[in-house]
Amino acid sequence: MSETRKDTDPLTLSPTDAWQMIQDNPQSYLIDVRSTMEFLMVGHPTGAIHIPWLDEPDWTPNPRFCAQVREVMLGGLLGADEDKGPAVILICRSGRRSVEAGRTLTEAGFRNVYSIAGGFEGPLDSDHHRSSTSGWRHDGLPWQQC
Repeated sequence: MSETRKDTDPLTLSPTDAWQMIQDNPQSYLIDVRSTMEFLMVGHPTGAIHIPWLDEPDWTPNPRFCAQVREVMLGGLLGADEDKGPAVILICRSGRRSVEAGRTLTEAGFRNVYSIAGGFEGPLDSDHHRSSTSGWRHDGLPWQQC
């Protein structure tokens, strides 16, 4: 069963399209919304800014998420007077948390919010493995690990 897209949902980009947008537009911000442990131990896209949407120990939405994204975007001033301000591109493990976080941003007035389909690792395959069918790593895009 597929979910219905809400008006506040971020737009969807493939990992490759997101990488191209980042290359073409220096005012694009790639924000990794995964937990701190995922970001550090599983790896993350090269150059991604880490702002967790859900993190340990409570695993509840980050109450400062929008404020932290605004801080990254120079206190919310960057692009404030533009119809098409900077792009905020969100990535998580498989694409679900980035949509939730993106909704929060659009509801708070952010424009040009995107979610990367398949996320960093993509969905589970028939053998319960990730990174085998889709996602940032599957597509061979630059990433690093601590």
